[in-house]
Amino acid sequence: MESVIERISRGQFWDFHGGIHPPEQKTLTSTKPIKQLALPKQLIIPLQQHIGLEGDILVSIGEHVLKGQPLTASTNPMEVPIHAPTSGTISAIKMSVIAHPSGLEQLCIFLDVDGLDTWRKRNVCPDLSLLTNHQIIEKIADSGIAGMGGAGFPTHIKASSKPDINFLIINGAECEPYITSDDLLMMEQSIAIVDGIEILDRLLSPAFILIGIEDNKPKAIRALQQATKDNEKIKICVVPTKYPIGGEKQLIHTLTGKEVPAGQLPIHSGIVMHNVATCFAINEAVRHDTPLIRRVVTVTGQALNKPQNVWALLGTPINFLLEQCELEVIENVKQPVIMGGPMMGFSVSSEMVPIVKISNCILVPSKKEMPSAFEKESQEVECIRCGQCSDVCPSNLLPQELQWSAKAKDHPQLQKLNLSDCIECGACAYVCPSQIPLVHYYRVAKAEIREKHQLDLKAERAKVRFEARKLRLEKEKLARQEKNKKAAAARKAAMNKATPEATGAKSAVAAALARVKAKKAAQENPESAKTVDSAEASTTEVAKDQKSQVAAAIARAKAKKQQKEAASEQPKTSVSEKPDNITPTAQATDQKSKVAAAIARAKAKKQQKETASQSPASENGEKTNAEVKVAQETKKETVSKTEQKSEVTPSNSSIKEDAQTDDITSVQTQNNPDTSTAASQPNAVDKKAKIAAAIAKAKAKKKLKETNAAAETSTDKDNG
Repeated sequence: MESVIERISRGQFWDFHGGIHPPEQKTLTSTKPIKQLALPKQLIIPLQQHIGLEGDILVSIGEHVLKGQPLTASTNPMEVPIHAPTSGTISAIKMSVIAHPSGLEQLCIFLDVDGLDTWRKRNVCPDLSLLTNHQIIEKIADSGIAGMGGAGFPTHIKASSKPDINFLIINGAECEPYITSDDLLMMEQSIAIVDGIEILDRLLSPAFILIGIEDNKPKAIRALQQATKDNEKIKICVVPTKYPIGGEKQLIHTLTGKEVPAGQLPIHSGIVMHNVATCFAINEAVRHDTPLIRRVVTVTGQALNKPQNVWALLGTPINFLLEQCELEVIENVKQPVIMGGPMMGFSVSSEMVPIVKISNCILVPSKKEMPSAFEKESQEVECIRCGQCSDVCPSNLLPQELQWSAKAKDHPQLQKLNLSDCIECGACAYVCPSQIPLVHYYRVAKAEIREKHQLDLKAERAKVRFEARKLRLEKEKLARQEKNKKAAAARKAAMNKATPEATGAKSAVAAALARVKAKKAAQENPESAKTVDSAEASTTEVAKDQKSQVAAAIARAKAKKQQKEAASEQPKTSVSEKPDNITPTAQATDQKSKVAAAIARAKAKKQQKETASQSPASENGEKTNAEVKVAQETKKETVSKTEQKSEVTPSNSSIKEDAQTDDITSVQTQNNPDTSTAASQPNAVDKKAKIAAAIAKAKAKKKLKETNAAAETSTDKDNG
C-alpha cells in the first residue's frame, strides 16, 4: 500500500486496457457558471430513480405538499424515497414516459408548482459531533441519496459498509465528451464536497482517500487542492485524459493498480467509490437537512443558442430546459435529444421525459455536429472482423463474439463471455467501421437476461411456496386423522358403558350402519333400491300412524273422562223431591252426554281421516298395539262399571250387554286381519263413530233409568 501512495505522490499511475480519445467538446459549457432556473409549471417525478425498488406512496391526488416533503417511504434497504422538489399540489399519479432507452412508462407523481417554493421545517446541524454514525446514515437514507455518477446505487448502503476499507476513492474524472456538470460543481462547491468526503471518512474510516480527476480540469483541480490543504489524508490524483477512465473499475485500476475480479464489487477488495456530486448531496443532507431534490445538469449541443450548466429540480421536463437554453428549431426536421453524453447516452422518445437523480447531461446536437443522430435508418453493415472493438474495450472483453451471441439470444454463452462486466461505454461502437450499434445489442441482451433471471426467481419462490403448502396440508391431514381416531376411541369407550345414552348411541350407530349398507346394496343392485326406499318409507309411515292412533285413543279417553265428570256433577235427588222435578235433570244429563259423544265422534273421525291420508300401512288395515290396548282398557272399564250399576238396576242388563257386544265387536274388528282393511276406509270410520255414539247413548239411558228407579223407590217409600 505504501508503494501505491508513493507512486501517487510522484504522479505515476497505472494504465488500463483499451480506451479512446474522442473530441472533448467541453468548452461549450465549461466556462459558464451554473445557472439557477425559474420554477417550471409542473414536475413529473418518477417513483424509481435508482437501482432497487420504488417506495410506498405517501401522498394522494389533490394534496398540497411542501418543498422537501417525502412523497414515498422506504421499507427496504434497496428502496430510496423521493421528495417534493418544491411546494405545490399533487395533480395526478399515473404512468408516464421516463428516462430509459426503451421509452417505457413508469408510475410518476405529477406536481403542479404553486410558485411559492415553501420549505418544510428543517433541522440544521452545523456540529456533526452531536450525531452518531447511525443517525448520519439514517439522514442519508431518509434524504433519498443514490449514486449520482450514473449507477444510482443507494448511498446509505455503501456508506455503512463493513470495516477494513483501504481506499475511499472520489470520482471526479468526468471523462465523457460534452459533460461538465461535475467540473463546474467542483469549481463552485469544492468546500461542500470536501465536507461530504469528511462525513464518509468518519463512517468508513478508510486508510487513504483518493480524489481522481482528469488533467483537463485545471480550475477544479486548484479548487479541490485549496479545500483539502489541511487534510493530509486526502490525496488529489490528477490522471491523464482518456476515455473511459471515469469508469469505476478503470479508475480503481489507474489509481491502485488493482483489478476487480469479474462478478465482484470493489468492496470485496477493500475499496469504496463515490461521485463528487454524491459527496455534495451527503453534506447537504446531513448538515442542512436538505434531501436530494436537485442536481447540476449540462444542457449542451450546437443546436442550442445558450448551452450551459443549470440547477435542475428533479422531475423537470426536458422541454423546459430546452426553452431556458433557447433551442433553435428547424422546420420539417425532427430534432434528436440525447440524455447523457454521446458515448453512453440514449435518444429520448419524448421531450416530456423528466430529469432524475442520475441525469447529468442533455445533448441536443446539430446535423453538422452529429449527422448519425439524424439518420432514420441504421447504416449497419456486416462485421469485417477487424478486431478494433477488442483493442479498445476497457473491460478486456470480446465485443464481436458478444454481439453474435446477443443476436442469437444465446444467454449461456453471453454469461461465459462475461457480458455483465460490460460498462456500456460505447468505445467499441465508436471505432467500428461497420457502424454496428454494439452497445444496443448488449443492452437488449442484458435486459433479456435480467427478465429471465426474475422469472427464474419467481418460479423458485413459487416452488418453495408450493412445497410449504403441500407440507402444511399433509400436517393438517395427519392432525385430522389423529383427531378422528381420538373421537372414535372416546365414542367407543362411551358406548361400552351401560347407560341409556350409550344404548341410544349404539342404536344410532347401528341404524347409520344399516343405512350405509342399504345404500351400498342399492348402488350395487339398482332393483333392490326400490325395496329399500319402500321399506324406509313404510317404517316412517308406520311411526306416523302409531302417533296418530295414540292421539285418537287419547282423545277418546278425554271424552270419556268428560262424561264421567259431567255425571259426577249432577246433584243428588232428595227423598222428598217429586218425580216431576227429576225429569228435567235427566234430560239435561242426556243432552250433555249426546254433546260429548258428538265431540268424541268428530275428533275420532278427524284423526282417522288424517291417519288414512298419511299412513299407507293403515290403508291395508294394520292396527297398532297401542290402539288395541286402549280399546281393551275401554272395554274393561265399561264392563266393570256396568256390573257395578247392575246391582242397583237389574233392568239395565240389556243395555250392558249391548255395550259389551259393541266393545267386543270393535276390539275384534281391530285385531282381525281379515276385517282390518275395511277399518281404514270411510265406512270403518263411520262404524267406529257409530259405536262410540251407541256407547254414549247407552250410558245416558242407563243413567236416566238409574235416576228414574231411584225416584220410584223414594215414591214407594213415601206411599208405604
